[in-house]
Amino acid sequence: MPRMLVLAVTIAGLCALAGSAGAYPRQSEISRGRQLAIAADCTACHTAEGGKPFAGGKPVETPFGTVYGKNITFDKDTGIGTWSEDDFWHALHDGKDDEGHHLYPAMPYNYYTRMPRRDVDAIYTYLKTLPAVHKQNKPNDLSWPFSWRWLMTFWDWLFFDKGVYQPQPQQTAAYNHGAYLVEGPGHCGACHTPTGFLGAPDRDEALRGNEVEHWYAPSLTEGSHQGLGSWTSQEIVHYLANGGNDRTAAFGPMAEVVADSTSKMSDQDLHDIAVYLKSRSAPKHQESDGGKPDRGPMSAGHRIYNAQCAACHTQGGGGQRGQFDSLKGSGIVQADGPQSVVHVILTGVQAVHTEHRPTAPAMPAFDWKLTDGQIADVATYIRNAWGNRASPVAAGNVADMRDAIGAKAGP
Repeated sequence: MPRMLVLAVTIAGLCALAGSAGAYPRQSEISRGRQLAIAADCTACHTAEGGKPFAGGKPVETPFGTVYGKNITFDKDTGIGTWSEDDFWHALHDGKDDEGHHLYPAMPYNYYTRMPRRDVDAIYTYLKTLPAVHKQNKPNDLSWPFSWRWLMTFWDWLFFDKGVYQPQPQQTAAYNHGAYLVEGPGHCGACHTPTGFLGAPDRDEALRGNEVEHWYAPSLTEGSHQGLGSWTSQEIVHYLANGGNDRTAAFGPMAEVVADSTSKMSDQDLHDIAVYLKSRSAPKHQESDGGKPDRGPMSAGHRIYNAQCAACHTQGGGGQRGQFDSLKGSGIVQADGPQSVVHVILTGVQAVHTEHRPTAPAMPAFDWKLTDGQIADVATYIRNAWGNRASPVAAGNVADMRDAIGAKAGP
């Protein structure tokens, strides 16, 4: 074969290889998409307990009924196998599916909209590399009229602030990256921001606490006794990475967030999140104590605490480092809403296990042992002892919680 012909064939072959390689995503793009999917905590809603990753079926409780996470594997019949990159972008950025139908904001597109196109495309690329799972989606169980999806047109018009996050030039790179993670893929405000009667987040009260699925997601702002004002940046990082620190452990819905998302994020991401959260300031009204409790419930609660709680949490409420949470100075204990405190006393809790914290502490349930009034008294006591200050808890609050979560009847 003439030398020039050999050269031509060789060049053509190299070009074909280059074109073929270009048809496949780079490993770095897949890896970046995986990290962004972790930051966005896609597992939380799209992986059912015991189910295949991202195959859907996870129930998401809302005040308007139950929404089920959809199959986002690339199965062509039951997943998103027929979706283009543009379809996926419109879902996360515009809140619309591949047919232009409005999504329900239980899928937090009102936060994902802050993500730039290249980040959304990276998640799409990553999901495309995972095994496709043939699994039919469960229909949502929403009360009327919220079962009418077209009503989301008006919800979006009223509440959806669409747009990619814009860095603030006067802030540091760490602040801007942390703000992007918190306000965008991390969608922290979906749980930690108060919502109105139609489920829309109150932008003026962003990250200042909210009730979620019979728990209270506490303030993430700089409040001195309810928020993160007394936490150091390193304590925030340690909590998100390990599921706990010397102050408290992650439990309830936050345990899932740590297990599936924050514990798998990079140290730099967590550092930047801490920088952003520490920059936030709380309004003065959040520093109110919610009303001083009566002496009777405090006295009764003190006696119950000494008999049932002090062995682990100590007489002074300081807990035991690395084992049992400190109740003294706890933002969760002093939160505007007592739901988490009452929930934990009723049903007990198992703190989250992580790679770096494999043996997490646990607390037994007291639903069978204490009456509604006794739980209300001890909750009121720990929310107001040792310098804590928070609103008192009524027996009716405990009864409502007991019924809502299906706890055992008291003595």
